[in-house]
Amino acid sequence: MDVMPQQPPEPPHSDHSDPDHLDRPPPTSPPSEPYAVPPETPPTPDREPPFGLDPEWSTEPPPASLHTTLRRAAFGMVAAAVLMTGAVVAVPDDGKKAAPPSVPGGVSRALAATNSGSPASLSDLKAMIGDRQSWVGAHPSDARSWAVLGTAYVEWGQRSADAAYYGRAEQALKRSLDAQPGDRGNTAALVGLAALANARHDFITAKKWGETVRARQPKDWTAYPVLIDAYDGLGDYTAAGKAAEKFTALRSGVPALSRTAQMYRNQGRREDALATAQNAADRATAPAEKADCLHRLGELAWERGESEKAVAQYSTALRTDPAHHPSLAGRARALAALGRTDEAQRDYRAALSRLPRPEYMLELGELYESLGRDDDSLGQYNRLRKSLARADGYGVDDGLLLGRFEADHGNAATAVKLLKTEWQRRHHSAAVADALGWALHRSGDSASALQYARKAADTGGGTALYAYHLGVIEQDLREYDPARRHLEEALRTNAQFSPLAAPAARKALDALSPPSATGPRDVQPTTGPDSMAAGPGRSTHAPAGAASPVPGGH
Repeated sequence: MDVMPQQPPEPPHSDHSDPDHLDRPPPTSPPSEPYAVPPETPPTPDREPPFGLDPEWSTEPPPASLHTTLRRAAFGMVAAAVLMTGAVVAVPDDGKKAAPPSVPGGVSRALAATNSGSPASLSDLKAMIGDRQSWVGAHPSDARSWAVLGTAYVEWGQRSADAAYYGRAEQALKRSLDAQPGDRGNTAALVGLAALANARHDFITAKKWGETVRARQPKDWTAYPVLIDAYDGLGDYTAAGKAAEKFTALRSGVPALSRTAQMYRNQGRREDALATAQNAADRATAPAEKADCLHRLGELAWERGESEKAVAQYSTALRTDPAHHPSLAGRARALAALGRTDEAQRDYRAALSRLPRPEYMLELGELYESLGRDDDSLGQYNRLRKSLARADGYGVDDGLLLGRFEADHGNAATAVKLLKTEWQRRHHSAAVADALGWALHRSGDSASALQYARKAADTGGGTALYAYHLGVIEQDLREYDPARRHLEEALRTNAQFSPLAAPAARKALDALSPPSATGPRDVQPTTGPDSMAAGPGRSTHAPAGAASPVPGGH
């Protein structure tokens, strides 16, 4: 099926954040926007995606051959599942379901991957979306297929960095609940809505959806990945750990090992995280799953400051699955740390052409800035703002990333406002605590910043960025001994953790004289009311520097 849409969908204006109405039948009118097969090349935020099917497609589907009809009918009987990095739609393994009939090609491979809790390849995911899209056009009362389609849209939106698919996902999931409400056993749609909320960074809503499913069917393993993501986003790492343990008990295998590795990383248990991630990579077989595991190993190596190992892991991931675009950005980050900046720029540009995530725009912008290419860095920062504004129109809350950007390259007061809003939404992750503390410091309020910076450093898995921020804040407050310890820790953990902030950390440490009873001499506070005078688009640290996003952060 070849579908080439023309018109972009309108941003959703719905009650997706109202989990208390999860069993209320959604509107019965047809979707106002088409359900499009994802394009081969994900669109960039600089242009609208090529959407557009006839809006009447769901009531008047195109005719299908007898072979196609029989194949789709067989597939419609399958208790299908769709898993993204943290989202699953599947039937619980209660032993009561018949084995699914054989479905040829990419659809079969996608189904096999997602039923095991693993990511499907992008081409197979696209094939499954096209198949389910056509099927629900002819069978609009098939709740299961609507749930599969909606959750697949969420995954495609995440893996293509195209938030427009979230509106499509929401409509499909509501159609599923219209056909079969959640309190009548349609947990697949509820898990899909939890995945959608996580993708939009609405972790409170995701938690409510996930906990609703868990309360109704505690042995349904599909609820636990979305709960892990929600708890991580809220900074409830204890609950995330318990959910990971339950997931492992219900569904052992590579996906559970990957979740456990992330849990250990969040707890600062680096060796356990590495051993578990390596075990997952060794056991993975399908290319998409294997590449995902290798990418995690690359991230762990990068955080430890082992840039050569990180480059090797990312490169192996790309050889395993050339469509694993996050590994391009990861390799670019590690190459920049090794001083191979031409290669780093090449990989960043390639990653952004395929996966235009705003965090990659920020990283490339900061690399350009470190090289003195101010016009290029400003171009990336402007692109980042447009990308975040577009995602906001589709219901995505990117206050964390925008706050980080504003703190170092824009207006610190704006950053504080954004990040306080995140904190008030109960987004108490280490990433939000670090960003809020840094924004407060940059705005001249280091006294208030200290508690947040300490929380991030204590719970954030020992990242160099968090230690650097805490050290600079302590230095500003004339707490020189702990400042020295934390700056040393940052550089010991990863001496090249950011092309801008790592040199700033060394400069700050050099400003501290050897320990003495009276403390260092001639060290002045590094920020104040005039610290933002350099204006937007320039780092204004004193010492100068900027914070890169932490890989794997929320």
